[in-house]
Amino acid sequence: MDLEGRGAWPVAARAVRAGPRVAAFTAAAIAVGALLAMTRTSEAVLPAAVDGQPMPSLAPMIERATPAVVNIATEGHVQMRLNPLFNDPFFRRFFNIPDQLPERRTQALGSGVIIDSARGLVVTNNHVIANADQIRVKLRDGRVLEADLVGSDPDTDVAVIKIPPNGLTALPLADSDALRVGDFVVAIGNPFGLGQTVTSGIVSALARSGLGIGEYEDYIQTDASINPGNSGGALVNLRGELVGINTAIFSQSGGNIGIGFAIPVNNVRQVVDQLVKYGQVKRGYLGVELQNLNPELAQAFGITQTEGAVIVSVAQDSPAEKSGLRQGDVVVAVNGRAVRSAFDVRNQIGLTRAGERLEMEVVRAGGRKKITTQVSERESGKASAGGVAGVRNPALSGATFSDIPDGIPEYQGESGVFVADVERGSRAWRSGLRPGDLITSVQRQRVESLDQFLELVQAESGQLLVGVRRGNGAAFMVLK
Repeated sequence: MDLEGRGAWPVAARAVRAGPRVAAFTAAAIAVGALLAMTRTSEAVLPAAVDGQPMPSLAPMIERATPAVVNIATEGHVQMRLNPLFNDPFFRRFFNIPDQLPERRTQALGSGVIIDSARGLVVTNNHVIANADQIRVKLRDGRVLEADLVGSDPDTDVAVIKIPPNGLTALPLADSDALRVGDFVVAIGNPFGLGQTVTSGIVSALARSGLGIGEYEDYIQTDASINPGNSGGALVNLRGELVGINTAIFSQSGGNIGIGFAIPVNNVRQVVDQLVKYGQVKRGYLGVELQNLNPELAQAFGITQTEGAVIVSVAQDSPAEKSGLRQGDVVVAVNGRAVRSAFDVRNQIGLTRAGERLEMEVVRAGGRKKITTQVSERESGKASAGGVAGVRNPALSGATFSDIPDGIPEYQGESGVFVADVERGSRAWRSGLRPGDLITSVQRQRVESLDQFLELVQAESGQLLVGVRRGNGAAFMVLK
């Protein structure tokens, strides 16, 4: 499922038109409300207590939490896109296309959460502030403040902005690892630009991944109503503590249908620490390829473990090899946190800064073994789409690239970038890219090296026209 093709939408300022049924229901609701109002007396209000017991209410908690949730409005610009053919100087001269392409102004609405009142730090989604030239923050008390970007991370869709630290209220952070399915939660944000709104529900599921929303997925799923404009807003528990940052919804109409996703605050905390310190996320490299453990593999390995991630390869001279990890090891925990799938391990590696240590518990030959490894800076000869080594174009999401390896006779003597791996179901996969392909050009410019390839795709934010060699054949491919 990707953001545009299968229904998972980032929820920053998208509008949904009400259909006839909604309009009819609204009219009926207004009529019923008017009838009820006519029959009430001025004293007809809900009692504060029933049989001497106070009525339950979320109001006290919400009154404490809402001042820490802000509305965000951005203005920016993006360069208008042209057919890739117009990158050719001949076509540009023939059709009189100017060297400086025209720009289109953009506006967006979203939400944010004050997490540090002393420093004026506000966390939101990257897609709320992407391409923004100006960021304005409106507080609960009506103040409108100009904000500066501290740093953003498209791979996790987390961004940090800074406002003047005067009279601010921050939300305390909870331990999102302690969440359970069925826990009550409240979503606070700015849906459809209406202003601050509160909705409630429960935690519907945990550790949702493989959705195609971001590069690193470990989402809280909730039925608390989340709509366009709620992006970057708070998901809080009944103590008013922040448990997640609302990020996306699953919807075929663009509106809420009871399936929303939030980034766990523990993951947000790791990203924010790096953004505040470095302005970017310095991700590490471990050097393993993983796949999900399934019953067939568990039976083949002779183990009773049913959840985990199987190491299918270990790169030579990588931190994984140096620490003693082996092909066939089944990773069942990382830093004491249980592993359910390969996504869990990938997320843990992706959220770990280069130079930090990971303690991995693996099942090997029927026994359990703990191995401590230190992630390093990513190798210059390999890059994953979506973040590490600067590959930012979402059209390449899910693909891993490297220099042309030895042992492939048909590509020896060729120039280009080798497609080392493509995650099944990812955007790159759906566009037709496959492991073993050789990318020879980007936007009709010949690719001579991995570094040049990274520079070319870094300069593009939309679809890519790439030349691809596959075995003895060659073709152009549009990656969207």
